[in-house]
Amino acid sequence: MKRIVAFLIAIYPLIGFSQYFPVTVAEGSNFQSTSTYNDVMNFIKMLEKASKFVRVETIATSTEGREIPLLIVANPMPKSPHEVGNRIVVYIQANIHAGEVEGKEASLMFVRDLLKNPGNPLFKDVVLLVCPILNADGNERISTKNRPQQNGPVNGVGVRHNGQMLDLNRDAMKLESPEMLGVVTNVLNRWDPAIVMDCHTTNGSYHQEPVTFTWMMNPNGSRELINYMRDKMMPWVSSQLSVKYKTLNCFYGEFIDQKDYEKGWISYASEPRYFTNYVGLRNRLSILNENYVYAPFDERVYGCYNLIASVCDYAVQNSKEVKDLLAKADREAIQMPKTTPTPEFAITYEGKPTPQWVTILTYEAEAYTDDQGRERFRKTDRKRTVTVPYIADYYPTSTVPIPFAYIVRSDKVVTNLLKNHGIQFQPLTDTVTLSVELFTIDSLKPSPRINQGHYNSIIFGKYVKANRFFNTDFVLIKTSQPLGQLAAYLLEPQSDDGLVFWNFWDRYLVPQWGSYFYPVPVYRVLNDNDLQRVLNRKNH
Repeated sequence: MKRIVAFLIAIYPLIGFSQYFPVTVAEGSNFQSTSTYNDVMNFIKMLEKASKFVRVETIATSTEGREIPLLIVANPMPKSPHEVGNRIVVYIQANIHAGEVEGKEASLMFVRDLLKNPGNPLFKDVVLLVCPILNADGNERISTKNRPQQNGPVNGVGVRHNGQMLDLNRDAMKLESPEMLGVVTNVLNRWDPAIVMDCHTTNGSYHQEPVTFTWMMNPNGSRELINYMRDKMMPWVSSQLSVKYKTLNCFYGEFIDQKDYEKGWISYASEPRYFTNYVGLRNRLSILNENYVYAPFDERVYGCYNLIASVCDYAVQNSKEVKDLLAKADREAIQMPKTTPTPEFAITYEGKPTPQWVTILTYEAEAYTDDQGRERFRKTDRKRTVTVPYIADYYPTSTVPIPFAYIVRSDKVVTNLLKNHGIQFQPLTDTVTLSVELFTIDSLKPSPRINQGHYNSIIFGKYVKANRFFNTDFVLIKTSQPLGQLAAYLLEPQSDDGLVFWNFWDRYLVPQWGSYFYPVPVYRVLNDNDLQRVLNRKNH
């Protein structure tokens, strides 16, 4: 087999792309199998041989030594992000969970078909980035025992976790995996895509639509961008998918109550540890694609292909509008927190119905009790169409004002994390005494269950004002920067996905002996004059 692949790669330019082009393993096996890592890399090599409008960068090297490819598809081809010009950058990511393989196959097929037509109008407005196999290590554990409830491919799929036993779609904030670290540093920071889509396979409720999707929804992101996705882009994509590509689809979620559909359809994962919400915190448009697990594998792949096409169609037709909207969001972030009213950071939040209800083509489900005495539900053949509230708008229930800046201890692990996220900070170069807010701890407990190798810290306490002396052992992070909201999410002590939660500050919170707590080593600068004092000292 390896000799055949090598031969095809060698003769590919001689044959010409119009007469021969590769098929994916899924296509070649009549959708009985999915691609291995080597299959993907060989497919990419064939594309490179066939067309000058694709080149490959490396996102990261996995724990087990596999290079994670990033395909840049463009005409003309930019040598670097600085040569993108007026085009909009779209990033498609697949196989973050290696048992969820439709995006891997669909994205390769889409790139191949795009390259067959270098005159495609998409090239005028879009630079397309594609990572078809983010979780390469998990992909190599293909087995028929993985995800047995899934409707194909019958020859098996990979596993959810990467080579470190981590879920990459829980790693966007802590960046403990080489894969997610590479996505943030080598895709988001380097290429700054305007539109991002992350491809998955859903479980959950029964319905007839093979393709579902939703948008970023954490309330600490830009409300204007969330509303734009909710009210304009996502309805347009849904319509395009239905009308132009004849693909049934609905917004992603599951029924709140399988016994009472009228209670609503909910999309519940709103924290930024999830990649889609993380991208939203960075003031970029982000889509979560969840292909329906019980649909046949070929329907899922073609449905995902058509969703990629629909998203690209939107980017082509609305390129200037999207870029203008994102530029406005960046300008507003740079003005934070000088705007009126003072911006607030959501400590807690809850989901509420979107203005428009959603229609789901579902089935009635029957309850039964499994071997362990738990209530389960099975699909019947009785189809049912319901229009119900969509719980996907998340709003704050408790907040704190966003400060002008944070001052934190210059811990190397913390400052490296800030740097990797692209957050701007500067070391203090002089001593200064400032009036700040610090967080005193009333209680600090570990989560009852281990989560991604962590007993997450559950913290309760309060802010108190105090005069504090700072020296060169500290760094300053202004919130008036493009990633100011992301900085606040990491630094706020009560954040549900920040440095306290993920144990970065643990060593600083308790003495070696004694039952009391130290304050969290994060200090809030609430007065612009105090911030200017620090900056002026640096300038002198």
